Amino acid sequence: MLAISFFAAILAGSLLLRLPSSARSGRIPYIDALFTSTSALCVTGLVVVDTPTSFSGAGQFIIIALIQLGGLGIMTFSSLVLLVAGGKISYTDKLIVQRSFHPAAAKDFKSLVLSVFLYTAVLEAAGTLSLFLRFRRTFAPARALALSAFHAVSAFCNAGFSLFSGNLTSYRGDGTVNITIMLLIILGGLGFFVLQEGAGGLRRFLRRENVRFSLHSKLVLTVTAVFVLVPAVLLFLIETPGSMSGYSLREKVLSSVFQVVTARTAGFNTVDLAVFRPDSVFLLMLLMFVGASPGSTGGGVKTTTVGVILAFLRSKIRGRDSIGVFRRTIPGADVTKAYTVISLAIGLVFLSTFVILLDQPGLGLQGVLFEVFSAFGTVGLSLGVTAKLSVLSKAMLILTMYIGRVGPVTLLFAFSRYRAAGRYEYAEENVMIG
Repeated sequence: MLAISFFAAILAGSLLLRLPSSARSGRIPYIDALFTSTSALCVTGLVVVDTPTSFSGAGQFIIIALIQLGGLGIMTFSSLVLLVAGGKISYTDKLIVQRSFHPAAAKDFKSLVLSVFLYTAVLEAAGTLSLFLRFRRTFAPARALALSAFHAVSAFCNAGFSLFSGNLTSYRGDGTVNITIMLLIILGGLGFFVLQEGAGGLRRFLRRENVRFSLHSKLVLTVTAVFVLVPAVLLFLIETPGSMSGYSLREKVLSSVFQVVTARTAGFNTVDLAVFRPDSVFLLMLLMFVGASPGSTGGGVKTTTVGVILAFLRSKIRGRDSIGVFRRTIPGADVTKAYTVISLAIGLVFLSTFVILLDQPGLGLQGVLFEVFSAFGTVGLSLGVTAKLSVLSKAMLILTMYIGRVGPVTLLFAFSRYRAAGRYEYAEENVMIG
């Protein structure tokens, strides 16, 4: 159901973007409309045509609507409509939505759905207000409000679409724009369950009560903090004598932190990534591969997946059979699922890279690999390769974005047997590993 709903919405979005009213002049080619629809609905941000100059106001509205729809999930929106209309929601639909946002079955489905939309509305509204106070200095009030709302939704949904042709490079040293966008990206990438626990923890703290978080929230917050702070310091040290040598200290700090945060899964940029050193580019690829957290608006293999694998390796190094973290034991099934996600993700990235290089070898390995990591992690950053892609390469990236957003495990379950044929097991025999 998840796979089909996203596929159907992508096709519908491509048809809407193909309409003459969606373009500034004429119609854009269907492959470009399909690419843009996929990139928006899968909250990626890769663009083959310039959004502000190629799409009209109607087209830009369709794009931001697709971003909002893809960020929160099609099934979630469907559930909200049915709840408001008083319709009946099946148990299967409830389970799909609950598992999208909650590590365990939520007790009150209606409360879960409404809280998701409430948090989204409040945070996007706060981001819009913050950006409006900055943009109104440069633009007319109506234009400033439109720009603020578009970028706030795009940031919270971790999409990376911008209505500026140079993305956010003009605001490299602007603290208001940088901090607002980063906060929206981080909050959108934490997951609604973590946001809900965080809000509850803050209320208990203000009442001077004990504050306790679930293992899921602890793992998400810890891995997120590590994958923001450490890479930001590394990027600052690597690029300060290079591409950022002409920047002020304020611009260097903001640019380093911003590019690390946005590389997690958002896709905005305040600097030209094409002039980055290869080691910086490789660091950004790693961040794009990890991505955001489960139940969030972002993509990637997810922070908890990496956290579980690191906990597993630490337990094996210490000679322990159980996988423990934060005084809790992680079930073996979760470890198996984590390695499955990583394996499928690596396989998809290499397959997509190989196909594109086979079709367009002149693009170069670094540019193509960066593009594929960006597509899978639903990030949207590019080294300038996107506009040069052929029809086959665009189709391969469309598939990569789709799988990256829906999830490789979801597709694996969708097209595999529900149960194995026959109830038997073969005799065990050892093989040499490592």
